[in-house]
Amino acid sequence: MIAEYDTLRRNLARTEALRDAAQKALSDAKRKVLVLEAEGEVLDRVADLFRTLIDREVVDNAKTVESLLTEGLQAIFDDLDLSVRSEIDIQRGKVAVDLITVQKQADGTVTEGSSTDAYGGSVATVESVLLRIVVLNRRGLRPLLLLDESLAAVAEHYVPRVGQFLAMLADRMGLDVLAVSHNPSLVEAATNAYRINKKDGKASFRKVGSA
Repeated sequence: MIAEYDTLRRNLARTEALRDAAQKALSDAKRKVLVLEAEGEVLDRVADLFRTLIDREVVDNAKTVESLLTEGLQAIFDDLDLSVRSEIDIQRGKVAVDLITVQKQADGTVTEGSSTDAYGGSVATVESVLLRIVVLNRRGLRPLLLLDESLAAVAEHYVPRVGQFLAMLADRMGLDVLAVSHNPSLVEAATNAYRINKKDGKASFRKVGSA
């Protein structure tokens, strides 16, 4: 009987030790769960903050794009009453922006649509170039715009105004524009213009004009 009693006491002691260890492990786990829940809540709030900041940046950028595109269209297409407005929507939890080109007719009627669908290549090309400038400016990229016959779709009578507007933007924004073109109107608007001559398989540059 004594031997059995000692065995029972040892078993009870081991059981109590296991119970205490389990309770301590459970208590530690509960504390960790509380810490993780608190961290998860903080991360959720941080994610919400980032989403809010990103959405705000998108909206601010949309307003900047509206302003620059409208200014450019009105300066270049002086015979058309053109402007740009943005439509901001939430798609799949994210802010989405559509740029709509608007034209007011002489009789007061208004037509609108995307530049590629509702207007000719001239408007779409100018808007594309101006959007590149917006990206350069807003993202802090090197202020260098490269145009390799990018304005070929612009109607001939608008090209001089495109050149003048780009020259004005370059001066106002500290922007360098390197344009490759066969159009003399762009050459006349350039601060410096060069002709590329090819002879015996080699290319050379000859300055042909400067503002």
